[in-house]
Amino acid sequence: MSKDNLIPFIEPWIDPEGWNAHDFENIETPCYIVSERRLEKNLEILKYVQQKTGAKILMALKSFSMFSMFPIIRGFLAGSEASSVFEARLGAEEFGGETHSFSPSYSEKNIDDFIKYSDHLVFNSFSQWNRFRDIIKNSEKKVSCGIRVNPEHSETENPLYDPSGPNSHFGVTRRNFEPENMEGIEGLHFHNLCELNADALQRTLQVVEQNFGEFLSDLKWINFGGGHHITRKDYDVALLCDIISGFKSRYPHLDIYLEPGEAIALNAGILVSSVIDITRNKTDIAVLDVSATTHMPDVLEMPYLPTILGASAIPGNDTHMYKLVGPTCLTGDIIGDYGFQDPLSIGNKLIFMNMAIYTMVKNTTFNGINLPSIAILKKSGGLEIVKEFGYADFKSRLS
Repeated sequence: MSKDNLIPFIEPWIDPEGWNAHDFENIETPCYIVSERRLEKNLEILKYVQQKTGAKILMALKSFSMFSMFPIIRGFLAGSEASSVFEARLGAEEFGGETHSFSPSYSEKNIDDFIKYSDHLVFNSFSQWNRFRDIIKNSEKKVSCGIRVNPEHSETENPLYDPSGPNSHFGVTRRNFEPENMEGIEGLHFHNLCELNADALQRTLQVVEQNFGEFLSDLKWINFGGGHHITRKDYDVALLCDIISGFKSRYPHLDIYLEPGEAIALNAGILVSSVIDITRNKTDIAVLDVSATTHMPDVLEMPYLPTILGASAIPGNDTHMYKLVGPTCLTGDIIGDYGFQDPLSIGNKLIFMNMAIYTMVKNTTFNGINLPSIAILKKSGGLEIVKEFGYADFKSRLS
């Protein structure tokens, strides 16, 4: 494949991370590529926050579970955060450090495994805590337990990602809090952010202290949850540090945890795809070998329009507009409308930006569509394919 098949870089979407400097012409697509250098850039920021404030930052595995990168990440962060037994096991066995777990549905079937792999367990209700407190107490392994609280304060506009919205099933509200059942509880956890700046945490923390501050003196730790977009270019890191340090000055006995997911690998990965066919139905349509519904489901769930290197979402006299669609039989497998400086051709490669987070962890094999390969862009500039998928991965999920 010639270099002409790489789409040229054009405005208005710039490439601040310099992906256009790399040559992906020989990459078999589809393929996720995660950059060691960009990952470490994010981790340095998180390391600074920890050193500046004394807080501990955990990696939320629900956003990024690429364990081939764990040897790098564990050198910067305190541990991992899980929301299932499998995530907890992955964190305990592959990441190390502290393993924190939260689930709204502990059961007799899974509680022993949660205890086995976790150092901290957060319970979603006092009902769950009362149900399993004796098992925790009698366990040979010491596990620190906490209660998730619901501040009933919304900062997230999309209801799909707002755990503090009306009638949310996440966390205990102040009205339903049970101070008499706090024996054995060592921490509180709250989470209501999604891709937000430090000012959202500042407002939320005021509400949390107002509603639950009276219980903090008897505890050992508090978890500020996730959704902190700490490594985003416009994120106010100084304000975050001030918020954490201020809280620490008021409650010096508490260990403080944050568990961002996206901030770990934000802008650290791409998804390389190829144009498979060009067709037309009132508008030009390009069929790709990547799918919104199977390979980047947040495009449909959020929804949002992903950035493509060298493409624009703004029609212009000098652009060629295409509707980009996936290879599945789902009519709604539509990525979006994009403009390019030159006409697309079969074989052209398109590079989707910021595709490390909530992609690999949400992939499906719907319609028998194969999963993208996973590769690492080494700091040396070399590319290492760490995982390839095939028919066996599809068949093994069925019976």
